[in-house]
Amino acid sequence: MKKIILSTVVSLLSLLNLQAQEKHSISIEKSSVEWIGEKVTGTHSGLISLKDGYFKFEDNKLVGGEFNIDMNSITCTDIENKEYAAKLVDHLKNDDFFATDKHPLSNFKITNVIFDGTSYMITGDITIRDITEEITFPARFHSHGRIFHANASLKIDRTKHDVKYGSGSFFDDLGDKMIYNEFTLKIQLESYK
Repeated sequence: MKKIILSTVVSLLSLLNLQAQEKHSISIEKSSVEWIGEKVTGTHSGLISLKDGYFKFEDNKLVGGEFNIDMNSITCTDIENKEYAAKLVDHLKNDDFFATDKHPLSNFKITNVIFDGTSYMITGDITIRDITEEITFPARFHSHGRIFHANASLKIDRTKHDVKYGSGSFFDDLGDKMIYNEFTLKIQLESYK
């Protein structure tokens, strides 16, 4: 009998906690994700689109969130020649890099938010090629009325997601063809509270 009462109380508390949390969709149209990849001889950059996402708030404080990235939407913005840009995008989509035919979505889920009064530290699980790794990075959040903005720049070690092409950690004698393991995502998200 005590177990039934305890189970009921826990269920009610969980339900109350869920009701206290508010979920707000991220605007796909007003958000952007820029990628920057570096190699010995320079850099390449481009954009990638969100498929969907949301933030969770509790007592007007950010407590969580999640978003999906459409890996087939990747573009290259730094190469002016359209043919060369398309070749790079095709290479990024194939098995050497993100294998977008098999892994069309990447995902990020916030697991912890620390706010010290001035800055945020976000911890979450990022899934690329169906391999999930924990990552922690600083972020800026601010709101203007009902509009909520999030900005962050984070580095991801691609080799932890089985993207080893051109990595000096796995291949010898690459010379100036070596591609650095880390790539950068510059993320700007907008949602409405």
